[in-house]
Amino acid sequence: MSLFLLEVAPKQPSKEAASQIIEQISGALGDQGSGAEFIESQVTADHAQVFVIVEADSPEAVSSAVEPAVAEQASVTGPDPVRLVGAELEDIKKLKKNADYLVEWDIPAEISMDQYLARKKANAPKYAEVPEVSFLRTYVREDTVKCLCFYDAPDEDAVTRARQAVSTPIDRLHKLDA
Repeated sequence: MSLFLLEVAPKQPSKEAASQIIEQISGALGDQGSGAEFIESQVTADHAQVFVIVEADSPEAVSSAVEPAVAEQASVTGPDPVRLVGAELEDIKKLKKNADYLVEWDIPAEISMDQYLARKKANAPKYAEVPEVSFLRTYVREDTVKCLCFYDAPDEDAVTRARQAVSTPIDRLHKLDA
């Protein structure tokens, strides 16, 4: 089984639309007998983007279940294979709390997965320089196009300081819906 990222953009962003899309995706994965499992979702505070992580045998299993379920309400990018870094999948499955912030980093083309993982391991202890921020987890696309890093933090400035501490840029910073 592999992890896949779906990036979903509701056609009419609202808290209700995002919730409905999440329910439809979760239901579709269960109803289709696809063998796919809904792992987690995070919604931006403006409800314009929903990030969904699914565990499945193939991207086709995810697409065939999800796309018909939400096609009229949203556009879907993915599924893209991702790797979970900084947390254990079993812990994420038990998690019921959303993160406060999501940072998207468009990884430079010259950085391979091995280089990314080595960089992440070397820099992770530097988060201690910003104790008000808790790094939660990262999903890095297997093609290393980008990664999604989740944090608990009091505000955007704290997240920015944490990213500076680990010498990693921010391409997009999202406050997440509580």
